[in-house]
Amino acid sequence: MADEIKGRHKLIILGDGVAGLTAGVYAARADLAPLIITGYESGGQLMLTTLVENFPGFPDGVMGPELIERIRKQAEKFGASFLMTAAEKITGQEGSWRVHTPEGVYEAEAVIIATGASARMLGLEAEKEYMGRGISVCATCDGAFTRGKKVIVVGGGDSAMEDALFLTKFAEKVTIVHRRDQFRASKIMQKRVFDNPKIDIIWNHVVTDIKGDGTKVTHAVLRNTQTGEEQTVETDFVFYAIGHVPNTGFVKDLVKLDEQGYIITDKYQMTSQKGIFAAGDVQDPLWRQAVTAAGTGAAAAISAERYLAEREHTNA
Repeated sequence: MADEIKGRHKLIILGDGVAGLTAGVYAARADLAPLIITGYESGGQLMLTTLVENFPGFPDGVMGPELIERIRKQAEKFGASFLMTAAEKITGQEGSWRVHTPEGVYEAEAVIIATGASARMLGLEAEKEYMGRGISVCATCDGAFTRGKKVIVVGGGDSAMEDALFLTKFAEKVTIVHRRDQFRASKIMQKRVFDNPKIDIIWNHVVTDIKGDGTKVTHAVLRNTQTGEEQTVETDFVFYAIGHVPNTGFVKDLVKLDEQGYIITDKYQMTSQKGIFAAGDVQDPLWRQAVTAAGTGAAAAISAERYLAEREHTNA
């Protein structure tokens, strides 16, 4: 049953975050009737955020899940269909790609991979309760909510330095918590952090718990990695800057990836395999914004439409 062909489509889109859904809107309007295979964590990283204030067209902001739902309805309106399952691998060749899922195999002439990237977590129980309510994985997204607040940034690389510096525009105090006694960030980024009077650093500590009052974060529990001693510090926000992992494991032997595991695409969002495109955070280690994901989703769909039209003309 697992290898049974369950359906044939012109285009299959993997992932229903902003990139996948925007690709779905464009592809559906082009009369491609795309099948969007959502994965099991439907909606992407915007499902972890509350108010999105930097997406064009929403001067008062929009809740992350609401934005996803709006784009989903838009894609459905124009003829996209959805299947809640996960892609396990892609096989086949140009013109006949097969997406393998637990429910069976779905065949397509073209595929857009928009499976996103997952922020690394600390694995704390509090993440379930306070993600989006004081715990954040995106300083650029949530920085404006920290105005006049105390915040903690967890990490020691360039991303952590960038996040800490960015947050000083809003927060009253930024504290970087790092598990070692030195950063791995570039020297120039370290210098900027050391020179900023609004940034404190707590070396040789890890966050072992995050506490709140039921609606928002109020404290973080830190453990000294050398002595084992714990301390509780007041904070309004905890930002994770410990990296992202692109969701590319299922295609690592099919398309070219960079050294971090992100899919490499050309200016048309085409991967190293003809007829397979990629969009959003799965191919973007730099920006990781909803608006850039939407942009690459649109580009991938337009490129896929042109690719399919060219194939049709050639095979006519």
